[in-house]
This record gives sequence, C-alpha cells and structure tokens, in this order.
Amino acid sequence: MLITHDTRCALDTVVDLVNTAPEDDAAPDGLSDVAALEDFVRNHEISGVGVLSEFDLSAVRKIRGRFASVFAAPDARAAAALINDLVAAAGTTPQLTDHDGYDWHVHYFAPGASVADHLAADCGMALAFFVVAGEQERLRRCEAPDCRRAFVDLSRNRSRRYCDSRTCGNRLHVAAYRARRKEAAG
Repeated sequence: MLITHDTRCALDTVVDLVNTAPEDDAAPDGLSDVAALEDFVRNHEISGVGVLSEFDLSAVRKIRGRFASVFAAPDARAAAALINDLVAAAGTTPQLTDHDGYDWHVHYFAPGASVADHLAADCGMALAFFVVAGEQERLRRCEAPDCRRAFVDLSRNRSRRYCDSRTCGNRLHVAAYRARRKEAAG
C-alpha cells in the first residue's frame, strides 16, 4: 500500500490524537487545556489554524472519541460508517496545495475550517484510504494488558501487536521469559 507523505502525517496525527485520551479515570488527559491543544497543533504542524479556544478544545476532544471508535471498529463496514460521519460533518472541500516546502498534496478541509474539522477531514480521509485498500485491520490497539494505545500497523506482514516494541513488547517478552525460567526451575 502506497502511503503518501501527507497521509502518513495525518495517520501519525490521528494516532497521537487518540492516544491523548486518558486510559482510565486516574490518568491525565493529554489535551487538558487550550495550551495543550496549541502544543498538539504546533507539534503536528497543522496548517491554517488560527487562535484556539475552549470551543476548539471541546470539539477536538469530541472527534478524538469518534476516532477512537474507528480503531475499535469490529469490521470495515463499521469503520467506514464512522469515518463517513466524521468526514461528512467536517464539510470536506478537497483542494490541492503545496505549502511549507511540501510538494503538491490534497487537503480535505475547507479554507478557514476549525481545527476539529481540519482533523476530522484530513485524518478521516487517511483512515478511509486504509478501509478502501482492505487494510482496516491495520488500525489497532496495543495488545499489552496494561496498554490500549492506538497505532497503525505498517509492518509488511501485518504482525505488529504492540504500540511500541521497545516498551510494551519488550516488557511482555521479558515477563514471559522470566515465567518460563521460573517454571523450568520448578
């Protein structure tokens, strides 16, 4: 599957957005205030965003939950319905652009769109490409018991199970190794 630069950026953005949600009631929200949203927008180089407000924060949190539902969708039909709703609500207006030193690419949001509509349109279309390509199963949640972070499995054989093999994957492999050694020792 060919993934263009702008699609990859949108995928990284939507994964990071979903992962800002608290995993439980005790965990902090990664988008706790407008300043955190401003940092998110800056760190992901989201273009065309003006001054952000509490309204923007609330709207982005709402679409974050809707994107999380896409990663939890049981099949392509369910994912497609969720993505269609997100993209339609954003009022997409596809247009070619070549800003900030990047070659021509497509933005799906209308000029002057809110940051929530911008994210819903661009990130929704990036996820839509996976459904269209029959690759919806690549939109996953970490299989580590204490982690449910979202990720996109871009491995050749679709075998990635953990959000990060150096943390979640390694921790589980070490635990399994220790359990086997303990069992062998009797």
